[in-house]
Amino acid sequence: MAQIANIEVQAEIKASADKFYEIFRSKGYLLPKICPNIIKDLQVLKGDGCSVGSIKQWTYVAAGNFSEVSKETVEAIDEKNKSIAFRTVEGEVTKYYKSFKATVQVTPRGDGCSRSSSSSVKWNIEYEKQNEAVPAPNKYLDFVVILTNNVDAYLLNNA
Repeated sequence: MAQIANIEVQAEIKASADKFYEIFRSKGYLLPKICPNIIKDLQVLKGDGCSVGSIKQWTYVAAGNFSEVSKETVEAIDEKNKSIAFRTVEGEVTKYYKSFKATVQVTPRGDGCSRSSSSSVKWNIEYEKQNEAVPAPNKYLDFVVILTNNVDAYLLNNA
């Protein structure tokens, strides 16, 4: 029987923690522009896209040349700790995982606003496989690392 498991990855960024968090908190509409190689489209289907309960539909390329579509709901927002949790409710991911929740948390180093200080971005994926033959969702960890690096570069070049 499949159980809930977690995988995570952490990356250092040079951009401001506040600006990085803001992209995922309220400026997701910029992601197809920031990462056109992996984010093909992002639409808000319900709500404002920024608050708990909002539903967004992503079209993205997580591995190889295959485009995937998924719908996610914003499940939790913690402004103090700069974290946001997204739960996938429909799409390619749900064919393989009974539950799939991604949480991003940005932790400032130093003052968190200075260009010279780095910050840490941690992505956690909590998932439950449909069955034991399904692999761990490592391709989605690779995807969020690429996403993190693209957003960091964009913020550094457009500060």
